[in-house]
Amino acid sequence: MMENLAVLYLISAVMALASPGSAAPAPAPDLYSRGMDWLSRYGYLPPPDPRTGRLQTKEGMERAIRQMQRFAGLEETGKLDEDTLRQMSVPRCSLPDIVGTEDMLRKRRKKRYALAGSSWEKTHLRWSVLSYPRLYSSLSQDHVKLILFYALKVWSDNTNLQFDAASEDVADSAEIRISFEHSLHDDGYPFDGKGGTLAHAFFPGQADISGDTHFDDEETWTYGARDGEGTDLFTVAVHEFGHALGLSHSSTNPSIMRPYYQGPVGDITKYTLPMDDLQAIQTLYGINVNRATPPPSGHSTRLPELPKNPSPTRTTQPNPGHQDRCEGGFDAVANIRGDVFFFKGPYFWRIERSGSLVSLNPALIRNFWIGLPPGTDKIDAVYERKTDSRIIFFIGSKYWVFKDTRVLPGYPRHLSEWGMRTRDGRVVEQVEAAFVWAHNGHTYLFSGEEFWRFTENEAQTVPPPDADYPRSASLWKGVPSVPDDIISWGKAGDTYFFKDNSYWVLKSGGMDQDKVNPKSTARDWMFCPTPTPDIQSPFTPHICKCNCKSNKASTLTGSSLLLISILFQCICVLI
Repeated sequence: MMENLAVLYLISAVMALASPGSAAPAPAPDLYSRGMDWLSRYGYLPPPDPRTGRLQTKEGMERAIRQMQRFAGLEETGKLDEDTLRQMSVPRCSLPDIVGTEDMLRKRRKKRYALAGSSWEKTHLRWSVLSYPRLYSSLSQDHVKLILFYALKVWSDNTNLQFDAASEDVADSAEIRISFEHSLHDDGYPFDGKGGTLAHAFFPGQADISGDTHFDDEETWTYGARDGEGTDLFTVAVHEFGHALGLSHSSTNPSIMRPYYQGPVGDITKYTLPMDDLQAIQTLYGINVNRATPPPSGHSTRLPELPKNPSPTRTTQPNPGHQDRCEGGFDAVANIRGDVFFFKGPYFWRIERSGSLVSLNPALIRNFWIGLPPGTDKIDAVYERKTDSRIIFFIGSKYWVFKDTRVLPGYPRHLSEWGMRTRDGRVVEQVEAAFVWAHNGHTYLFSGEEFWRFTENEAQTVPPPDADYPRSASLWKGVPSVPDDIISWGKAGDTYFFKDNSYWVLKSGGMDQDKVNPKSTARDWMFCPTPTPDIQSPFTPHICKCNCKSNKASTLTGSSLLLISILFQCICVLI
């Protein structure tokens, strides 16, 4: 089946190249791949699923691009042209545009604003700031709080809304809780460092996270700076508070609820909502033109002058391109909280339990897992301990234990505590793969061509290996005896072995199957732009039989003849 698909793919590619009068060249694979990632992230495309093999179609891609262009006010070409790619690179809100979008685009003509379908049942709301900028911003905590006050005041002016700052002892119970976060922070919308996604907020409701408003701490948050110097906190805060009150993204220009960053708005004490946003918030909370909101106690109506923004003191590493993830060779793979993490060098990628890749761009390990040594550039193995949900990292001859994303006191410790010795008596100095087998709940550690089993329990932090271990990794039939890493994943409890840029699947807790064919990690997990044919298993060598015959084609041009001859050679390889 895969051979036939590969042939069809080659035929279509060659015929497209050989046909005269072809259209303008398509975007480079990396740009096309990033465009698909962007459209999936913001709700225009369903994400690909590595478990079902669901891929995007050309027609679906064009529809999604047209919808995005319509929403952004661009010419609807259905292509990833220069204007569209430029728009996709503009910093913006993390939330998807698709929420409320179709109604707005297809049905509403006079009312272009979009409501999220939920609002607070009361108009007297409390707000609190749980954390402040820590990395780049020069704004003091008092400045931040005052800017956020005015951003909320924008929404209470001319409506029945009233906002009060919650005292510290009840800050966690406020309806709108504000914090500055970075990278993955357990809400499903990871930040991506400077630029890209700036902030997000959650719609009103009964969930614990309802009303929460998060800003990316890796942005340089400013106030009143010239456009292009940092990111204006007031402008972004007004937008995000709109979400926290029940508004979705808008395609109207002007509207503060457009998803893209709009830059500073001038004197924030005099800023008023555009008409589209004013109508939207009054639809939810009514009109009150007689009340003026006083500033927080102890503050004048004029913001104090702010210091100049200092240069960032932290350095950033260059982001690896798509080839880095598509080349494979991952150092470690782990199933953590039902998501799959791929570690390579100082970076990691994340696959959600739904099967979708969170982002083509990786995140820095050190920005998320707080407590690993500075300069950590390789992870040997990782797994989540099922007895207490702690996360164990193995690096060289040491190991670390994390609660969520922070290391526990007293770590690292030496690997020798695990009591692993090889069959010839040597102390194990490195773990190369680790996973909890869904079939029986035991933990397995691999080193060299041997593996050890552990029966973990809450009474023992590190139990000794089970009796009669180690055993030979060759007991796992049809898979590499020295894997890069292993996970159990999915409802069926399948076991995935990873090696170089391939993976093998042992179904439903089995150790021995009749046939285990390797598959492409780049294609099925990393959403790489060019499909990679399945690699032939080293356990069943493939014999190529080529029976191609020459074919005269005197009417073909030289270039077409060359392309078709290449095609015939490719078909031969696949027979």
